[in-house]
Amino acid sequence: MSAVETVAVADLHSGDRMSQEEFHRIYEQMPEDFRAELIGGIVYVSSPLKRPHGTNQLPLGSLFFHYESLTSGVECADNTTVILADDAEPQPDLFLRILEECGGRSRVTPDDYIAGPPELLAEIAHSSRAVDLHAKRDDYARHGVLEYLVLCVRERRLRWFDLANDAELEPGDDGIYRIRTFPGLWIDGAALVDRDSRRLMDVLNRGLATPEHAAFVERLAAARGAHKDE
Repeated sequence: MSAVETVAVADLHSGDRMSQEEFHRIYEQMPEDFRAELIGGIVYVSSPLKRPHGTNQLPLGSLFFHYESLTSGVECADNTTVILADDAEPQPDLFLRILEECGGRSRVTPDDYIAGPPELLAEIAHSSRAVDLHAKRDDYARHGVLEYLVLCVRERRLRWFDLANDAELEPGDDGIYRIRTFPGLWIDGAALVDRDSRRLMDVLNRGLATPEHAAFVERLAAARGAHKDE
């Protein structure tokens, strides 16, 4: 290993303070399995992900993917670097965003990162619970993310935040979270923590069949058309 590489590895430790540009330069030199984030100018190096994290991320990610497949103009992804600002480069567990050409505020950079705030971010909170509910929540709000979901594994609870209005929201009386930024994205909280795929998909498909979702798809199509005419 060269002297430059040794310095780069030594520089990324939890608690270090640096700019997004410096963090990004060093991070790109790290091994593929290394994961770190820059939140509010502070480096957080992630510990290896354990089974509860992985098994709980998959059901929520499956809902996002199913929603994307029936909603032209949106995109979901997991564990993707998002450049929010000069002091913020998180790697959220999941995001759902409106494409730039359909009116979204995030874009794809020339080197295939996401720049700007996706409309919805989600984290699976197990060992990372304190960071997810505090430092990340604050940073996501500060940089324009609209809604935020945190699946708290130990508590078996999905928490939902309206970041634009600094408010924590509750599901309906039926236990369904009806995401505001993405009409038709209905999430059954109990089914999510129980990993009940049949009920999860049944509830989501009910949301996708609503007039609100149909109107949202039309708005996205109209925005895409206007973008092409510019």
